[in-house]
Amino acid sequence: MKNNNYTTTPIKTAILSFGMSGKVFHAPFIHHNEKFELTGIVERSKNEATVIYPNTKIYRSIDSVLADESIELIVVNTPTYTHFEFAKKALEKGKHIIVEKAFTTTAEEAKILTDLANEKELVLSVYQNRRWDSDFSTVKQIVDNQQIGTVISAEFHFDRFKEAISPKTHKESPNAGAGLLLDLGPHLIDQAVYLFGMPQAVMADIRTVRPNSLVDDDFTLILYYTQLRVTLKSSLLVREPLPAYIIHGNKGSFIKTRADIQEAALIRNAIPYTENWGQEPDSEMGYLHTQLNGEIIKENIPTLKGNYGAFYDGLYNTIINNAPCLVGGQDGLNVMKLIEAAKESHVTGKIIQINP
Repeated sequence: MKNNNYTTTPIKTAILSFGMSGKVFHAPFIHHNEKFELTGIVERSKNEATVIYPNTKIYRSIDSVLADESIELIVVNTPTYTHFEFAKKALEKGKHIIVEKAFTTTAEEAKILTDLANEKELVLSVYQNRRWDSDFSTVKQIVDNQQIGTVISAEFHFDRFKEAISPKTHKESPNAGAGLLLDLGPHLIDQAVYLFGMPQAVMADIRTVRPNSLVDDDFTLILYYTQLRVTLKSSLLVREPLPAYIIHGNKGSFIKTRADIQEAALIRNAIPYTENWGQEPDSEMGYLHTQLNGEIIKENIPTLKGNYGAFYDGLYNTIINNAPCLVGGQDGLNVMKLIEAAKESHVTGKIIQINP
């Protein structure tokens, strides 16, 4: 990747929209990280960002921010169906980019962007912040340390209860980027692939269950490995959710709730990078039941701290020091391949093989 000598000045960064994604998941981590400068935010008509970030320039169009040669990094956090167009334009203007999930609407688009970034020696990263959830980080530690032996089955849940139709029309009206599979699906799929690698095959059931819904809002995916089976489930009609992670190995089991506090803290305008940032309450500790060295163990496991800021720290290291990208274009492409396979499985009723 190009090293543009950012070591003496922070990376000048612009965000392409100031909805929830911009306000909650990006602006605070850019603004409070000395390695970055929140140089610009696109607001077509409002001035909400000025109240919070008075020293940040407001752009009235995406084209105007892309034309600004001082901007070095662009956060593409517009509706999913626009990601490909705006990410491609940003790369063609010589900008490094972060693309929100879902990365694109097709695997073909994902490959075009990944190839273009490589060709231009620019950094392309997909914003998979849920890798740094406190709950998932703890699950990964348990699996990596083989505290339950070899994993034979895993079930991930990301459920909500939202019967009402969202006023965000780009999420609820039929379009290439709408639906739960492209909203919460990328988080679950990315976590599974990050933990276990790419599966050999996929089977999926994708449904619409809310009254008056026009898009998918309930899905079950099964990822097939040689011995391992990973089930990914998400629905918008789950009032009483199951544990988010249920992992069984040949030595034991680990169960963990979805209890990461970062999103709720950010919505309350809490400042990240503080001492107790991302610390779950002790009441949400995971439960480990396993056998180690011939001894049966049943205990609660303290939860690791969550830290979405690690994404930005890693991105800086990639841009400045050519370190491997923590969540690169290939990661985004892998997720899109699995989403396309899931859609094909749902339509055909078959298990879809994944080409290496």
